[in-house]
Amino acid sequence: MVERVLLVGMPGAGKTTVGRLVADRLGWLFSDTDASVVERTGKSVPEIFAGEGEAAFRTAETRVLHELVAGTRPTVISVAGGAVEDVGNRDLLQRSGTVVWLRASAATLTERVGDGADRPLLASGPAGTLAALDRRRRPLYEAVCTMAVDVDGRAPEEVAERVLAALGDRPSAGPGDRLPTHAGDRPSAGPGDRLPTHAGDRPSLSCGERPSPGTVSRPGHRA
Repeated sequence: MVERVLLVGMPGAGKTTVGRLVADRLGWLFSDTDASVVERTGKSVPEIFAGEGEAAFRTAETRVLHELVAGTRPTVISVAGGAVEDVGNRDLLQRSGTVVWLRASAATLTERVGDGADRPLLASGPAGTLAALDRRRRPLYEAVCTMAVDVDGRAPEEVAERVLAALGDRPSAGPGDRLPTHAGDRPSAGPGDRLPTHAGDRPSLSCGERPSPGTVSRPGHRA
């Protein structure tokens, strides 16, 4: 299977910024589902919501996600925050690569998104809407993710380093991060090097539910 890292998380978690940094470090391609929807439709996300509704955007989002995971080169993909609300998308994510949840508190998200400009779902009030969305989506992110990295109080560069550590590209990470079981037993990876693919090299996590068919079983993963 083509190697992919798929970043999931709420609006304001830093998926696009961190994704670019991780992709640059690995020497991989970077893609963003929202940007890809805009490119393919010729409309901004607010324009799609205003003119066609959220359902049309979600349809375009799903189509783009399928296209991106069908690519043949190693890629880091920033996945739109609401994509996990579709069960088909959740299955696709679990089958398509290493899913990293950038986990943020509601307070951090509210601070980062500000007035919610250019984020249609937050137009009625960012703080309350973010809190409600976070409660609904948090268990879905947990269900699909391979590993979780906390972003609260961390700059994008630090978050990217912790993502790389959790992927096995760095020897250690900080408290709260989910690390590989035998991180110290691995050689360090350089730009363009391959990520661990064998079950024994995978992180031992309790990040989600039973792997979907076609995913690699991870030692210690909660059934």
